[in-house]
Amino acid sequence: MLFEGLATELVLHVFFSCNSIDDVLALSSTCHRFRDIYASSQKFAILEQAAESQFGPLQDLTQLLSHNASQPAHVIRDVPFSLELLKQIVRTGRVAEKWCDIYPFKKWKHDYESRRLLTNPERYLLRRALYRLWLYTRAFHNRDHPRELRNNKLVVQKRAGLLHNWNTLELGEIADVHYVLREVLHSNVCPSNGTIARKFKKRHPDNEHHLLFNIHLNYPPLASAPPAHNPFTSQYHQVPSLSSHFHSTSAFNSRHATSKYSMHSQHDIGAEGWGDDILHYYVVEDMLKLDPAQILWLKENAPLKGMVEGHVRCLGDWFENNGETWAYTLEWVLNERGEDVGELMGAITDGELGVAVRD
Repeated sequence: MLFEGLATELVLHVFFSCNSIDDVLALSSTCHRFRDIYASSQKFAILEQAAESQFGPLQDLTQLLSHNASQPAHVIRDVPFSLELLKQIVRTGRVAEKWCDIYPFKKWKHDYESRRLLTNPERYLLRRALYRLWLYTRAFHNRDHPRELRNNKLVVQKRAGLLHNWNTLELGEIADVHYVLREVLHSNVCPSNGTIARKFKKRHPDNEHHLLFNIHLNYPPLASAPPAHNPFTSQYHQVPSLSSHFHSTSAFNSRHATSKYSMHSQHDIGAEGWGDDILHYYVVEDMLKLDPAQILWLKENAPLKGMVEGHVRCLGDWFENNGETWAYTLEWVLNERGEDVGELMGAITDGELGVAVRD
């Protein structure tokens, strides 16, 4: 029997077995009959199942996508499935999938023997943890939460209310993902002076040039580094379109071979460092308020320090010198449960807790 001759019930079963939205659309395009079956009353159910397989868990993803300031972040919301929601699911889910690819390189940065690809169940856990951390960032790292309110007991209790939705093992998974985001910021987006020096020496081993790092806490961005367009804050600032930004960035790249480590007369490599020790620690703490999409965008599109500074400047005055609150809130919640945050983080480091657990 030919495949297109299968009973409608069996074809529907094949549709529901597809692991991605692209597979569903490809199958629906094979013939008129399959197109008609796909376009039936089961269309939304088919797409929802495919989205769950590819980008799930949708329960956590829809909590993120439906969040707004009109209700507490910890309240579980029922969100009806729609094509508009599906567009947001795909856009956010693709960001999560990229983090699934980044995770092994940062998790096992120095433990090369343990490095491997994540299994499908591990990718599911990572997406779930990322959506939950993203929800926390969207709810509590914004202009409504300035530095003066970070230790206010009522505000802390609201933050803790969201974390109480998840058990300690799930909090460990989120903490594991939080570490990976920190590592990307630490090494790629906002590298320290020491990181710049080490990578410069590795890329130019025969060069005797000594890097000069700015030792002052406050200094203006490089004039040669154009500010990175911020596609996430257009509601607060008038910014050019993404296409115009990428065109201008490409032009700059072609003229100056944009890189932290490119050597030419108009580029001071030492100025790409974000400080040492205490200064760099607080820079990363501030940057951890960015959500996963923003961090990924900076990693891919803002190679110079001035670009990152231009991006962050668009966020407003609340962002500067106002570190993230996730770690403090995690410790608060674990103390309420009679557990120790040090033991949790140690278990994650040892591979006993987190997204990828040792066998």
